[in-house]
Amino acid sequence: MGDAVELEAGGRTVRLSSPDKVFFPERGFTKLDLAQYYLAVGPGILRALRNRPTTLERYPEGVSGESFFQKRAPRNMPDWIPTAHITFPSGRSADEMCPTEEAAVVWATQFGTLTFHPWPVRRDDVDRPDELRIDLDPQPGTDFADAVRAAHELRAVLDEFGGLRGWPKTSGGRGLHVFVPIEPRWTFTQVRRAAIAVGRELERRMPEQVTIKWWKEERGERIFVDYNQTARDRTIASAYSVRPRPHAPVSAPLRWSEVDDARPQDFDLATMPARFAELGDVHADMDEHAFSLDALLDLARRDEHEHGLGDLPYPPEYPKMPGEPKRVQPSRARKEKPAGS
Repeated sequence: MGDAVELEAGGRTVRLSSPDKVFFPERGFTKLDLAQYYLAVGPGILRALRNRPTTLERYPEGVSGESFFQKRAPRNMPDWIPTAHITFPSGRSADEMCPTEEAAVVWATQFGTLTFHPWPVRRDDVDRPDELRIDLDPQPGTDFADAVRAAHELRAVLDEFGGLRGWPKTSGGRGLHVFVPIEPRWTFTQVRRAAIAVGRELERRMPEQVTIKWWKEERGERIFVDYNQTARDRTIASAYSVRPRPHAPVSAPLRWSEVDDARPQDFDLATMPARFAELGDVHADMDEHAFSLDALLDLARRDEHEHGLGDLPYPPEYPKMPGEPKRVQPSRARKEKPAGS
C-alpha cells in the first residue's frame, strides 16, 4: 500500500501511512486522495469545525468496510488538538476533539475518518448552541428538487420571524441542510423548540409537500423537517465532509442563487477542490452573524397556547423528557387502545 508519506498542513507535518489504500473502490480514490482533498478545502472545513466538539465517522478499511462513530477523543491524539468535555442525554460524558487547525482534519484521515460531525456548540460553552440547523429530509417518493422548493419557503419563514438568514448546503445525499448562526443564549431544548416552530410553520404553508411528523408511517411523500437533529448529541455532517457512498459525494455549501440548479451528484471528492479554488468558501461570512431566536420562540408559545401544539417525540434512545407526548407510533397506539374506549 506504499510507504508512509508526510503532508504539510498549516505549518505542521502529518504522517499518513498506507497512502495507496483504496477507500472508494468505485472511483479508485485512496487514503492519500482523501487527505489531499481535505487539504484543498482546508479553510472551508476548518471554518465549519473550528472549536466544535466533533464526532468522527471512521471507515478504517474504506467505504466498503466496517465503520463506527468515534465520539471520545482517540487516545493517540496529539496534544496540539484540544478537546471539550460534553455530556450526552444518558448522563454520560466524554472529551471530544475540537479541531482548531487544518492539520487536525488531515490527522483524522490517517484513521479512516470520512465524515466529520460537529456539535452546534463551541468548546467554551458546550451547553448553548450557536447554530440552528434545519434538516430537510426527502422521504420516499420525493427528491432533491422537492427539498429545494421547501428550502425557498423556509428561507421566507426565517426572514419573517426575526430576520434570520440561513446558509444552505447539500447533505451529500438527496437532502438539504440550512444552518442559521445564532446567539449562544439558549439551551438545546429551546433551540429544538425553535426548530419545531419552523417546521410547523413550513408545514402550514406547504401541507402537501412538507411534514414534521416524527413517525415514518405518517410522513407520506413529503419533505420531513427533522427537528430532532437539534437535540443534544444529534449532529449533522459538516460542510465539505465526504459522505460514505460509493461515488464519494461531499456536503457542498451553496449560495441561494445556486440552489435551484444544483445537482448533489456534481459535488464530490474530485470536483469540489476546483470549485473551492475558484470560489473559496461560499459560507465564509457565516461567523460574522449571530441571530436571535426570540421571534421563533414566541411563535412556539403561540402554537402551544392558541393551538395546543406542544412538544414532539424525541428519538427512542433519549430519556423521557418533560412535556414530551407519549413516545408510541400511532399504529401501535391504536392496537393498544382498550376496546370500547
